[in-house]
Amino acid sequence: MPGADILAEYRRKRDFHKSREPSGDDGAAVGPELGFVVQIHDASTMHFDFRLEVDGVLKSWAVPKGPSGDPHDKRLAMPTEDHPLEYRDFEGTIAKGEYGAGTVIIWDEGSYVNRSTDRWGREIPFAEALAHGHASFRLDGRKLHGDWALTRFLEGDGERESWLLVRRGHRAGRGAPDPRRARSARSGRTLGQVAAEEADG
Repeated sequence: MPGADILAEYRRKRDFHKSREPSGDDGAAVGPELGFVVQIHDASTMHFDFRLEVDGVLKSWAVPKGPSGDPHDKRLAMPTEDHPLEYRDFEGTIAKGEYGAGTVIIWDEGSYVNRSTDRWGREIPFAEALAHGHASFRLDGRKLHGDWALTRFLEGDGERESWLLVRRGHRAGRGAPDPRRARSARSGRTLGQVAAEEADG
């Protein structure tokens, strides 16, 4: 719908008087390269959040086991609401009682290149590739490098959408670590250190 707030669902779920998460009202600048961020989120269930910059927002998936560097591993990726670009800088604790309560660290970040093509080998826009259910891309992060793909599939009654995140290529690359021992790409802190520092503050 023209003029619709693409972040409406994101904002509806959060009380920004209580949550330190960005509201998306600041209008973060779009850089010359498309960005991505992988955050570890110690919420009710520990998981990795995989986010790709697409058309001015962060398209987001919750990946329970995190990205794997092994091309034989197919990681379940459950779509979540679009997040504002400012969220790529968010690291901290979401207050108890709020949506997604728990601690977040930025495990990896960097840029990506669209590698999605049609059946004739012509590049297609990334948003279009996602809409069609299969998108290919190359990550250039601090920890993750190489080619990856997201592929949609329908579960159960055919209306529940999930995706698979898969490393492409023949050589295994770096994958997700033990989330409780992982360190932030920004601050070098673990989840426990972030939680403790914010509790003391």
